[in-house]
Amino acid sequence: MRTLAIASVRHRLGGFVGSLLAVLLTVGLLTVSGLLMFSALTAGPGPDRFAAATAVVAKQRSVTLRTVTHKKDKTKVKSKTKPLTGAAVLPAGLARRLAGTAGVARTVADTAFPVDLTVAGRPVRGPHGSAVVAHGWSSAALTPYRLRAGTAPARGGAVLDASFGARPGDRVTVATKTGTHRLRVTGIAAPAGTDALANQGAVFVADGAVATLSGLAGPTAVAVLAAPGVSAGTLARRLDHRVPDGLSVFTGDERIAADLPGATTSYVGAVSVFGIMLGVTGFTAVFVLVGAISLVARRRLRELALLRTVGATPAQLRRLLGIETALVGLLAGIPGAVGGALAADVVAQRFRDAGVVPAQFPVRTNAGVLLAAVVAGVAISVLSGALAARRATTIAPTEALRETVTAPTGGTAFRGVVATVSAAGAAAVLAFVPLRSNMGIGMSFVAAALLMCAVAAAGPLLARLLGGVLGAVFGRGGATGRLAAATTRTQARRVAAVALPLALMVAITVTLLGTSTLTGQVAEHQQAQRSSAADWQLAPRAGSGVPVAVAERLGRLPGATGVAATLPSTIMTNEHGKPEHHSAQGLYAAGAPALDLGVTAGRLGSGMAVGADLAAGQGWHVGDQVSIWLPDASTASLRIDAVYQRVAGFGEVVLPAKLVAAHDPRGLVGALYLRGGAGLAATVRHRYPQLTVTGAQRTVAVRGIETQQAAFDALTVILLGFIAISVANTFAIAALGRRREFADLRLAGATARQVHTLAVRETLIAVCLGLLLGCLVTAAVVGAYGLAQDGRWHLVVDPAGYAAVIGGTGLLGLLAGIVPTRLLVRRRALPAA
Repeated sequence: MRTLAIASVRHRLGGFVGSLLAVLLTVGLLTVSGLLMFSALTAGPGPDRFAAATAVVAKQRSVTLRTVTHKKDKTKVKSKTKPLTGAAVLPAGLARRLAGTAGVARTVADTAFPVDLTVAGRPVRGPHGSAVVAHGWSSAALTPYRLRAGTAPARGGAVLDASFGARPGDRVTVATKTGTHRLRVTGIAAPAGTDALANQGAVFVADGAVATLSGLAGPTAVAVLAAPGVSAGTLARRLDHRVPDGLSVFTGDERIAADLPGATTSYVGAVSVFGIMLGVTGFTAVFVLVGAISLVARRRLRELALLRTVGATPAQLRRLLGIETALVGLLAGIPGAVGGALAADVVAQRFRDAGVVPAQFPVRTNAGVLLAAVVAGVAISVLSGALAARRATTIAPTEALRETVTAPTGGTAFRGVVATVSAAGAAAVLAFVPLRSNMGIGMSFVAAALLMCAVAAAGPLLARLLGGVLGAVFGRGGATGRLAAATTRTQARRVAAVALPLALMVAITVTLLGTSTLTGQVAEHQQAQRSSAADWQLAPRAGSGVPVAVAERLGRLPGATGVAATLPSTIMTNEHGKPEHHSAQGLYAAGAPALDLGVTAGRLGSGMAVGADLAAGQGWHVGDQVSIWLPDASTASLRIDAVYQRVAGFGEVVLPAKLVAAHDPRGLVGALYLRGGAGLAATVRHRYPQLTVTGAQRTVAVRGIETQQAAFDALTVILLGFIAISVANTFAIAALGRRREFADLRLAGATARQVHTLAVRETLIAVCLGLLLGCLVTAAVVGAYGLAQDGRWHLVVDPAGYAAVIGGTGLLGLLAGIVPTRLLVRRRALPAA
C-alpha cells in the first residue's frame, strides 16, 4: 500500500491540488499565529537601565498568593503571581546603610517617576511611544547616560534624552502629581553607544529637586556598584543580610525587574492579543482544512469502492488513504511553514502599526513551532480523510459502489450527537459565562466556534431543510431551476460542504467586529450618561494629565457650582487565593454632582465604590470592608460606600482621589467634569490652556477602546484573506468533483449554457444557505453579548460593516462557484451536445 500510495500521489498530483492548497494555507496560518505567540511569550524586557549596576535592591513589583490544601496525606501548594503597576517607596536612608556593606564601592538611590513632558508646546513621548520617566542626575551613571551637550542639571533645570530633539536653553514643561513645573534644559544626554533606550525616554533633574517634583518620600530602588574583584553573586549574598524584610536583591538579567513598571517593555497585552489570535485562527484553519480534505476524500469514494470489489481490505484502504494524505500534507506543510515564518513579521507589523504591541516587538523563528504546525496540518488531514472515507471502507463493496452515484446516508446519529453537544455547549457559554467581564469577547468567539461546529455536524440536515426552501425560490424558471433544487436536496452533503466556509466567514468576522464595536458603543453610551450631570467636559491636551490640585482650583472658579475629576489606576484583590487586577478610578468631587455613575445602592463617600458586576461576582454589599493592593504594593482596607452600574469604559472600582494620587506612579487626572455657565467655559479656556473644553453631551472617545478595536480589525483582515482563498479553493474542489456529472449531462443533450445555468442556480442556493447560517450564528452570539452589556438584544451593531461583510462574502461565493464551473464546462474534454 505504501508503494501504491506514493505512485498515486506522483502520477495524479493535479488531483490533489485542492488538498495541497488547503494544507499549505492552514500550516502557514498556524505558523504565523504560533510564532507570534511564541515571540510574545519569550520576548525580553528590552535594554536594561541598570546595566552599569552590579545589583539593585527594590521591592518585588508583583503580588504572590499561596494556597495550601490538605487532602488525606498530601499537601498541595499553589502560587499565583500578578504584576503591579507601580513601585514601592524604600526607606530614605537605605542607600547609606547599604553603602557600608563589604565589597560595595558605591550606592545610588534611584527615584523613578513618570512625567508628562511638553517640549516647544508639544507633548512628547519616549522612543516608539514609550513612557517618559524622570530621575535624579545621579541615576544617569546606572545605564550609563553620557552628556552630549550642555551641563548637569541644577535646581530648576533638566537634562533631556537626546531622542526628544530638544537643545540646551529650551524651556520645557513637566507635569507630575505634585504640579506642573517649568524647567530649563541644561544638557542633552544619551546612553553609551546609542541614542536612547528603546523602552523609555529619560528626564534627569537635580538630585535635590527629586522629592519636590515626584512627591515621593524615598527612592524606588537602590543601585549597588561592586568594588573591584567582587562578583555579583558574592555581593548579592552580602546584601541579603543587610536589606530589610520584604525587599529583594536583583542581579544579572533580573535587574530590570527593579525598574518602574511601565518604564520597561511589557508584552502582557501582546500575549493576550496573540493568544486570542492563535485560538481564532487555529479553529478557523482546522475548520476549513477539515472541510477541504473531506471534499477531496469524497472524490475518491468510487475508486475506493472499486478497490474493495477486487479484494482490498478496509484496513488496506485506510492505510492507502492515510499514506496519500500524509504525503500531500508533508508536500504542502513544509513550504507552508516556511511561508508562514516569512509572513510572520509582515503580520506583526500590522499589529505594531495599530499600536496593539510595542513598536520594538521582535518576531522569533522557532523550529519547534514550525514542526508543530506541520505535524498539526498532517494529522488533521489524515484524520479528516479517514473520517470522510470511513463508510466507504467499512460497508459492503456493492453498497459502496451504489453510494458513489447516490447520496450517502451514514453517520446521521453521530452527526446528531455532535450537533446537540456543541449547541448545548454554546448555549451554556452564552447563558452562564459573564460576557460583560474582561473575557467576554473571547468567550463570545468560543460560543461562535461551538455553534459553527454544531452547524457543520448538522450541515446535511440543514442543507436539506433550508436548501429546500431556497431551492423553491431559486428553482423557479424551467427544468434547469427544478433540477438545481432537486440536486440541492439530494446532494445535501456537498451543498453543505461549500456553504460552510461562507457561513464561517460571516460568523467569525461579524462576531469579532460586532462584539468589539459593541463594546466601544456601550462604553461611549455610558460615558455620555456619566457626563450628563455636567455642563462641560475637560480633558488634558494630547493625553497629558494634570494634578488633582487643578481640579480643586477649577471648583473655586467664579460660576463653578460643581466639579469632578477622575484619575485612572489599577488595583488588585484576593479572589479565592488568586490576585486579580481591576481597573479603578480615583474620584475627586466637590459641589453639585458633576459625574453620574448610576449608583444603585448606597452613596458615594470617603470609602470605595464598586461596579455592580464585580460586587455580584464577589458577593460584596454596601458596608463591607474590602482589602486591596494599590499600584505601589501598599495595602488598604476600605468600606464599600456604593454600588454603581455605569462601568463600561470607566473602571470597576472607585477610590478616593488622594489615595490614588499618593500610590499610583502617575497619579494624574485624566478627565474633568464641570458645572457652570458659558462664562465659566471661557474662563477655563483662558486660565488653563492645557485643557480642552467641550460640551457635556458631545461624544468623547473612551481611551483604550481604539486600541482594542484596532487589534480586532487587524485580526479580521488576516482571517478574511485566509477564508477568502479557502472559499475559492473549496468551490474549485467541489466543481472538479462534478466533472463526470457535467459530462453525463452533456451526453444526455444538455448544452453548455444549460449546464452553466444549472451551476449558477446551485451556487446561488449554496451561497444564500451559507450566508443564512452565518447570520443565524452571529445573531445568537452578538445578540447575547449585547444583552449582557446593556440589557438590549443587538442584531445589527454596525450596518455598514455588516453589509460589507455579507455582500463581500456573497460576491466571493458567487465568483468562486461560477468561475470554476464555467471553465470546466467549456473544456473540450467534456462531450459536446
